[in-house]
Order: sequence, then C-alpha cells, then structure tokens
Amino acid sequence: MKKIKQSTAFKRDLKRFRHDKRRLRKIQEVTLLLAKGEKIPAYMRPHRLIGNYEGHMELHIEGDLLLIWIEHNDIGEEVIYLVRLGSHSELF
Repeated sequence: MKKIKQSTAFKRDLKRFRHDKRRLRKIQEVTLLLAKGEKIPAYMRPHRLIGNYEGHMELHIEGDLLLIWIEHNDIGEEVIYLVRLGSHSELF
C-alpha cells in the first residue's frame, strides 16, 4: 500500500468538510483507492494537469468537488501527496 501525505493547503481544504459526513466518506474512499493503487473509476474523470499544476493528477469526487494529487517515490517508498481539495473556482 502506498503512503498518503497531505499538504498544509489540503488539510485546510479538508477542514471545510468536517461536518459533511457524506462528502468526507467519499474523500476517504478515493484516498483508499489511491493508497491501494487501484484504478480510479472513469466517472471520476482522472486526468493529468498542465500549467501551474503540471505533473499533478486531478479527479472529480463528485460534481464540482476536485482532488489534486501527485505521486512520487520517497526513498524507495511510493507516496501519494494530496495537494488540494475544492471546487474549480477555488482551485484554479
């Protein structure tokens, strides 16, 4: 299983959803898929980003709730680094 790390910005973004149990559950489910290295469902539209987030990946957890992450090796250990969480207007 890959290790999950969170950016400070992601932690701040996540706090906004602390009272929305339904969305928190979906965020946890997606994070678990990423950690296990499983395929992301097509309806979440996972894709690479360009511009300021070049090299990062994005997916739609639901509607206009996006997750931005990047994968890298950290001393031989695969790491999923959760970068941002929010709507298009908040992130771009």
